[in-house]
Amino acid sequence: MNRKKFYKPFTFLLAASLFAGCSSNNTTEPSTNGNGSSEDSISGEITVLTNRTDLVDTKLPEYAEEFNKTYPDVEVNFEALTDYEGQTKVRLNSQDYGDVLLIPYMPRNELPQFFEPLGKEEELLEKYLFADEYSYEGTTYGIPVQVNTYGAVYNKKVFKDAGVTELPSTPQEFLDAMKKIKENTDATPYYTNFSAGWPLSDWENQRLAIAGEGDYVSQKVPHIDDPFAEGRPHHTLYKLMYDLANQELIEEDPFTTDWEQSKQMLADGEVGAMFLGIWAVSQVQALSDNPEDIAYMPFPFTHEDGSRYAAMAGDYKMGINKYSENKEAARAWLDWFINESGFAVEAGAISPVKGAELPESLADFETANVQFIENLPAKEGEEDLFGKLDQESEVGFGLDAFKQRIIEAGIGNRDESYNDITKELNQKWKEAREELGVE
Repeated sequence: MNRKKFYKPFTFLLAASLFAGCSSNNTTEPSTNGNGSSEDSISGEITVLTNRTDLVDTKLPEYAEEFNKTYPDVEVNFEALTDYEGQTKVRLNSQDYGDVLLIPYMPRNELPQFFEPLGKEEELLEKYLFADEYSYEGTTYGIPVQVNTYGAVYNKKVFKDAGVTELPSTPQEFLDAMKKIKENTDATPYYTNFSAGWPLSDWENQRLAIAGEGDYVSQKVPHIDDPFAEGRPHHTLYKLMYDLANQELIEEDPFTTDWEQSKQMLADGEVGAMFLGIWAVSQVQALSDNPEDIAYMPFPFTHEDGSRYAAMAGDYKMGINKYSENKEAARAWLDWFINESGFAVEAGAISPVKGAELPESLADFETANVQFIENLPAKEGEEDLFGKLDQESEVGFGLDAFKQRIIEAGIGNRDESYNDITKELNQKWKEAREELGVE
């Protein structure tokens, strides 16, 4: 989905036609409750696993109450897991992993072992964005609960107080903006969340803003020896991370960072910016006395022709336990939650339902005329090549290890330069390609 023109943000409104064929009793694709059952006849008790520990006792029960207006005989229970990926993967070893759940990361060929088919990929792609991300052999097993794009959550008042009048459009302009925040305010310019780790690995989602090509990672990186060479997207991306640390534009002690505290600090104007998915905007706004101060900017990189890009991708995919004893009720909840709850937009993200309106938080993307691109699939026969190379090389593109190493080098805790690190990463990648015989 490569949009050449961005759509203006407006209020959330879904046309009734978007729901045609998606409800539990009106679907053309194979589904557990697509057998003509009426809404009133669907009953049972289901457990929904969630990673949203902050919503399990608040907002989620409100959704269940609204759901029960349509499905009064379905009892919905929620179970929040603090280490969602780890705990869920352990539970997959049994049949006890709820009735509806967010699918943890797994190879696509394993999906049929654990999850109920939701329909034909081709048909679901007509209704939902990224319905093919968790499909196998033409069948979809999970639909995104929301769609993310990537940039930086920032505090507009902090930027204004610092004298930053225009949003940065290059890495150097971003560094200059952070310097102004350091010089003219008491706020920490950029907060890395070093200790949590995953916010650093989340930087990897910014790579397509620099590459400007959806096939860059899946089709091109496996066939080059030096993905971290100067001038390439990964070098540019992580050089910004290094410079922020090296120029003392991050928190004073990265080793004692706190994720929950960082959101409050950004909300209170004690932090200037953090690179995160759009999902984080609403979480920070909810903590702020002045939520209008919290906004979202695209990654600061402009191509030679003036174009700017942002990756768009599906978030966690919602699926149904293959062994659920209440599959009709589970499917009813899945369809209702994705189509009618409004969860995605309330979370500040993009709805997976095609044609749904875009959130207000993307105003700065519209101003910058950002084009959305997605990570395209690999060439036929190379579906697992990038992953195999990443594992063999131990580079860990999606992990936090080398990112933390970059921060430590930047603040002087390691006796190595950024070029030392990228040279080693390139060498590992080259050796992995040789080992696997990749041309």
